[in-house]
Amino acid sequence: MIDGRLLVERSIPWGLVGGGLGSQIGYVHRSAALRDGSFVLMAAALDIDPERGRSFGQELGLSAERCYADYRTMFEAEARRPDGIRAVSIATPNNTHFEICKAALNAGLHVVCEKPLCFTTAEAEELLELSRAKQLVVGVTYGYAGHQLIEQAREMIARGDLGEIRIVQMQFAHGFHSEGVEAANPATRWRVDPKFAGPSYVLGDIGTHPLYISEVMLPDLKINRLMCARQSFVKSRAPLEDNAMTIMEYESGAVGYLWSCAVNAGAMHSQKIRVIGSRASIEWWDEHPNQLRYEIQGQPAQILDRGMPYLHLNALHDDRIGAGHPEGLFDAWSNLYYRFALAMEAADRRDAHALRDIRYPGIEAGVEGVRWVENCVRSADQGGVWVDYR
Repeated sequence: MIDGRLLVERSIPWGLVGGGLGSQIGYVHRSAALRDGSFVLMAAALDIDPERGRSFGQELGLSAERCYADYRTMFEAEARRPDGIRAVSIATPNNTHFEICKAALNAGLHVVCEKPLCFTTAEAEELLELSRAKQLVVGVTYGYAGHQLIEQAREMIARGDLGEIRIVQMQFAHGFHSEGVEAANPATRWRVDPKFAGPSYVLGDIGTHPLYISEVMLPDLKINRLMCARQSFVKSRAPLEDNAMTIMEYESGAVGYLWSCAVNAGAMHSQKIRVIGSRASIEWWDEHPNQLRYEIQGQPAQILDRGMPYLHLNALHDDRIGAGHPEGLFDAWSNLYYRFALAMEAADRRDAHALRDIRYPGIEAGVEGVRWVENCVRSADQGGVWVDYR
């Protein structure tokens, strides 16, 4: 990876829905997708204002005829072109994800979708079945899961370095919405409106990120039941929560705790995961992504640094600039996007064996994120009771 070679046979013609002028996440998608040459942006429906979207698309180097007024027009027009797009990313508000993803799959396109994938498990499973029937890839942007030290943690746990897993402590608890900032910020306002955000705010918007990282690190750990309590400390956000605590019991007997919060005043990002075993623990914090803390009971704590030769080969494979230089959000997202591209290529050539060997947050991860939010809301709305995970 460090030499920047093209990892796919040919760059995948790619389209973008949403992510127009002023969209931070749109820039992250474009930067990640285009960085390694895995994708090339050929078409877009960037904005609900067609003229604004067309103008911005042309600034990005698109031809005016491929800057579309809406996603349906784009899918239909691109399907008629010999050089039409083969994949599309969806960077729109939550309430549109299901219908756009479904339309893209029906148009024969691979999809990369923002999370949550949709609002209900039933909708998520419908997309799962459709993607399987069409033999198309759906990637979900749990961005930090692409960081190589997550791979290192997965390998250490798998080979038994931590012993028997007992506790998984997760959090994503920033403080930027500790006041009602949405009154003056449209980009935040829709996130706290049930019509656009769905049944939750922080559970779906940020809580599913460390949840998926835990699933990468601990693929065999399955939730048996959970209990969730949620609050709206900024009262105008009710019924959506800006703080939630979820306790999970796993089938193995291990327990998990996940704090989802947007009112942790003074905190920057504070996405952390700590996995505690019978003989050792590991901890990763996205504000210090170059280090994985490894603590063996009775020994001095160790700091494992990204890019060093003592790491597992899977962690070294995703290294981009060598040890010592900082890496973070864009690098992790770029790692996900090249994996999405490899999966799309494998799916197109019907190479099931290769597809099985490519790990990325796919449609199953999207389904699980929706299922987790749904169960958390069900528990919280019953007064914070235990609910069976289904």
